[in-house]
Amino acid sequence: MPNLPAPVITIGLLIASNVFMTFAWYGHLRFKSAPLLVVILVSWGIALFEYLLQVPANRIGSTVLNGAQLKTIQEVITLTIFAVFSVVYLKEPLTWNVAIGFAFIAIGAFFIFHKVI
Repeated sequence: MPNLPAPVITIGLLIASNVFMTFAWYGHLRFKSAPLLVVILVSWGIALFEYLLQVPANRIGSTVLNGAQLKTIQEVITLTIFAVFSVVYLKEPLTWNVAIGFAFIAIGAFFIFHKVI
């Protein structure tokens, strides 16, 4: 990752982190017959990789972004990855009301990064 700007490194690590997080939190929904304890342990194992990426992402990002900006970036990435995951992995449709809700969150992100008043 030499010579890459901190925001690029941060966003890349957060994207990778969120892929792991999404599978840790929601991947088990396709395996509803699996014992809950097994699902919890597997989810914790997956979440370890999320944290190995997420913590450095926020540490690096904090050199150029504030906490609210880091959280906003993470939420937008999370929603984007979850939308794809939901359609591709869970085979759930992305309905218009969910898309509109996500759009409102994206509008909120705009205001975090742009001083309008």
